[in-house]
Amino acid sequence: MLTDKTLEEIERIKKKYPNTKSACMEALQAAQREKGHVTECDMRAVAEALDIEPVEVQEVGGFYTMYNVEKPKGRHHVQVCRNLSCSLLGAEHIILAIEQELGIKTGETTEDDRITLSTAECLGSCGTAPMMQINDEFHEDLTVDKVSDILKGLK
Repeated sequence: MLTDKTLEEIERIKKKYPNTKSACMEALQAAQREKGHVTECDMRAVAEALDIEPVEVQEVGGFYTMYNVEKPKGRHHVQVCRNLSCSLLGAEHIILAIEQELGIKTGETTEDDRITLSTAECLGSCGTAPMMQINDEFHEDLTVDKVSDILKGLK
């Protein structure tokens, strides 16, 4: 269940939109900030707060990779774009290098719960491919060496 503080934040978010369905993405982000992921129960609470059907919130939560549905992610969620531009410019090499450096496979989290590695179909930065997103921060024009330096800087 969501805390009163999060429910109050969702109420503030709702007021910014003429249609409460439009507040769904931002409301889910508020819910996720509470514990790092969202559960089915959290999505039902968001739906109730927005006065929309639970399936509408579940559709949003299931579609966008920014939401960690059911399964907590590490403190740093590394998402490597693997769409066309990034693939053509070496995304697979970047993914393999990250897997080797962290000792995990895509979809896994390091033993210390520090880093989760995922792939994304498109992160919207084709002109600076290959790229990855760590939490909310973009890292572009990547090389294997650049990625190694970035990962070493994560606390």
